[in-house]
Amino acid sequence: MREIENVDELIEKVNELKRADMLDLSRDEDLSIALMNLISIEEHLYFSSVKTNDEKYLDLLNSVRELRKKLLREIVKEPEGELWCISKHLLACSMRLIEVGTKYLAENAREEACEKFKDAFYLYSLFWGLNLDLIKGSGEVMELTEKDRKKDKIMSLIKKIIDCCKE
Repeated sequence: MREIENVDELIEKVNELKRADMLDLSRDEDLSIALMNLISIEEHLYFSSVKTNDEKYLDLLNSVRELRKKLLREIVKEPEGELWCISKHLLACSMRLIEVGTKYLAENAREEACEKFKDAFYLYSLFWGLNLDLIKGSGEVMELTEKDRKKDKIMSLIKKIIDCCKE
């Protein structure tokens, strides 16, 4: 199989896989959001255990962790190096930044909210860039069109290929 040279070829390949029912990025996007929430639940169970001195929360935490690990394997299929943990932490940080941004929004601090949302999407884009193998060994994102070079490359690419509203 030859290497994909540019984003247009990548999008065409993704569309071919979708047509062949081999790839459902909208499903995987939904799954990634579910994973974010499972990670958040793990955190809340930990804090509940510590705050209440009740170990039942630790049992629940372990159960939720096992489910999160099972589901993460659906996206992080063959992790090399620390990709498994990197993926988990990228999702966790993205989720937390979304929550911080939402709190800023509720405080009418729109500029701060937008900054946190952009940071969250950047981390989320890195998650997908790594797990769709779009980031080359040099740390460079796959070559994009001239129009895309004016934008943040990885976020632009992820916006083009992952859309939960396409069915």
